[in-house]
Amino acid sequence: MLRLELHPAASEEVEEAHGWYQREASIKIAGAFIDELDRAFEAIREMPNTWPSYIHGTRRFVLRRFPFTVVYRIDGETLRVIAVAHQRRKPAYWRTR
Repeated sequence: MLRLELHPAASEEVEEAHGWYQREASIKIAGAFIDELDRAFEAIREMPNTWPSYIHGTRRFVLRRFPFTVVYRIDGETLRVIAVAHQRRKPAYWRTR
């Protein structure tokens, strides 16, 4: 299975989203966000080429319950998460990572 590595900015995106869900929704919803993200990471690690090609040599996994997309690249034995991008944010803002 691929080793998981999050870009520092992707880690910040996760923390910001989790914090927002805690403040604006509930601790339960914030936990559900992390659970769904963890399931996404596991699914991608198990079958990384399953999800569609995206821009700049990446692939993307769209979360079902939350408006976020996991943008990633495969680099040898490493799954590099480039962004955990909110779907209503400016497209491809992360492309310089």
